[in-house]
Amino acid sequence: MPDNLILDPRWFSPDSFDQEIAEFNESIHKILSELPPTYTQTPQALRDARERGEGLWPMRRLEEVEDRSIPGPAGDIPLRVYVPNRVRGVYLHIHGGGFMFGRPYQYDEPCVRIAKACQVVSISVDYRLAPEHPFPAGLDDCEASALWAIRHMKAEFGVDLILIGGESAGANLSVATLLRMRDRHGYMDFAGANLIYGVYLLSGTPSCRIWGEERKLILTSRTMEWFNENYAPRKQWDNPEASPLFADLKSLPPALFTIGTMDPLLDDSLFMSSRWTAAGNKAVLAVYPGGIHAFNLFPSGLAEKANDRMADFIRGIVDFEIGPSADLENRKGDSIESS
Repeated sequence: MPDNLILDPRWFSPDSFDQEIAEFNESIHKILSELPPTYTQTPQALRDARERGEGLWPMRRLEEVEDRSIPGPAGDIPLRVYVPNRVRGVYLHIHGGGFMFGRPYQYDEPCVRIAKACQVVSISVDYRLAPEHPFPAGLDDCEASALWAIRHMKAEFGVDLILIGGESAGANLSVATLLRMRDRHGYMDFAGANLIYGVYLLSGTPSCRIWGEERKLILTSRTMEWFNENYAPRKQWDNPEASPLFADLKSLPPALFTIGTMDPLLDDSLFMSSRWTAAGNKAVLAVYPGGIHAFNLFPSGLAEKANDRMADFIRGIVDFEIGPSADLENRKGDSIESS
């Protein structure tokens, strides 16, 4: 096995976490220990709380982002679209939230940051949410949004380069969308995938199953089970469109897998990045010591490193595809790195 595919055990030791992250993780655990578990509340009550701004991190609607809608399989699909001053590509964003929560405007800031840094139009999809709209409703909306972006990006934005990405459940839906575009439409021209602490196996990878309930760092084992039970019936958990770790992953684009070592979904990214590479694709696995689920959405030095790395990845692909110079192996090569 090449050295660059070997994980360094030091990344996973608490001794490797810087003081800022260790203190932050403790503060999150303390806050969540004083609140009722997510799975004891109703989805709508939790959504309403988020809309009131009662979440753990600020989610501001930015005025410069436009609300649009496109036809979908069950009615119009709302989108949040940001067009930077210079456009070299399109970034189709699929937000996280356990398949049950989240609105695109709540991700305006990270989407605008990527759009400006990488000169890409950000299009964030307001897909239908479980449990009211279980699998595959949300995926159907993501597929329709991808088709719309591909068919309209030249006329609307003057470009023909598209990437996809998302956080957590959004990473799952991003991979499933790539699979549908390949299998249903013969489209394999996505230039890259930015896959951020994704969930790729609904029945649970080992790190998710053994996490338990004691460490309350956004997710717990029971919380993940609750999300997945509401998203899809158990008989569908082995469906590759619901659990893309089971999918045939050939002919997919270069991908950056971002994961923190204190995330119950750690193994999802470790396993999926390996299968991505084994299928003949290019993959970069960026491991962040001490990073919890959603760590890049909170202000910290570690978040800044991760967000800069994502921007570098997207910008590097755009540079390679349409820019004057870039090194394919350097920009898209197989690697594991710690930050």
